Amino acid sequence: MTEQNEQNRQSTASAAPILVLVEAVADGRPSSMAAELLGAASLVGVPVAVVTAAPGAGQGVAEQLGALGATQVLVAESEQAGAQLGSVQVAALAAGVGQFSPEAVLVPNTPESRAVAGRLAVRVNGAVCADAVGLRWADEEVIAQHSVFGGDFTSESTVEGGPRIITVRPGSISQRAQPVQAPQIHTATLELSQGAAGAQIREVSEHAPAGDRPALRGAKTVVSGGRGLGSAEGFGLAEQLADVLGAAVGASRAAVDAGYAAPELQVGQTGVSVTPDLYVALGISGAIQHRAGMQTAKTIVAIDKDPDAPIFEIADFGVVGDAFEVVPAVIEQIQARRSG
Repeated sequence: MTEQNEQNRQSTASAAPILVLVEAVADGRPSSMAAELLGAASLVGVPVAVVTAAPGAGQGVAEQLGALGATQVLVAESEQAGAQLGSVQVAALAAGVGQFSPEAVLVPNTPESRAVAGRLAVRVNGAVCADAVGLRWADEEVIAQHSVFGGDFTSESTVEGGPRIITVRPGSISQRAQPVQAPQIHTATLELSQGAAGAQIREVSEHAPAGDRPALRGAKTVVSGGRGLGSAEGFGLAEQLADVLGAAVGASRAAVDAGYAAPELQVGQTGVSVTPDLYVALGISGAIQHRAGMQTAKTIVAIDKDPDAPIFEIADFGVVGDAFEVVPAVIEQIQARRSG
């Protein structure tokens, strides 16, 4: 737990419910963000999970959410679950707001759930606090904390006069809620009106990750490569170090634009925002748009030939040198220590 989250936990003074939208993966299991959001909710109130499912399919998921800390679970059943983009989730959260009168509604800061947050705000006459990296309870309300201006400053926001809907950046909150042996389960049947219908989901195809590497969003360790690696072949150095560390692979926008890495690996203001425990930057100068997506990492290690590279201004550990000389030596040392 970070020092900030420990301070937040100690300041918790609310016994009011905090709604948490649980995203599900293709097979119906809660996504990796569920534990983080329930932990975030426990910082400022009592976690209440909201999950959507086809009729009769939500019981198993509800029990899993209890193990992650949900004191109550609202299972919103609908024939349209999985067939419409966000509409069922909006209706489920609106029902939860009406039933529990929560202090806040937490949703993942993912493309799908950001759209849900905006639509829900219109539905319940609330407002959105976007991309929070922390939460605290003060003055009888939930305060959302944000990393702004490329991570140089922390700002706070709240909502007056309506429900506050907060999108939480994946990987930003380490607090976890205590498991609940027997969460109270509520079931609601949703009937979507014709006017509420959103985009139709015609087909779902799962994109298999490369090898056994973790997904970039929410990864605890990330190794990113930049234009300083010189080529698509040179970018393989980042992948080699990532495999040794069990890390996800990221890239700067310059590396993506140069064709070294796939667009979905881009870290930064116009890419994925990450908050890992360890972020290793190889050949990345540290432009402001890249720093905006990774500056909240717990520990930053930078390797670059340019001693004046902006990345060193935010790095906890910096190595001025050629990544193609430094990284193989690092890999050798890691492997030697593991075998020894």
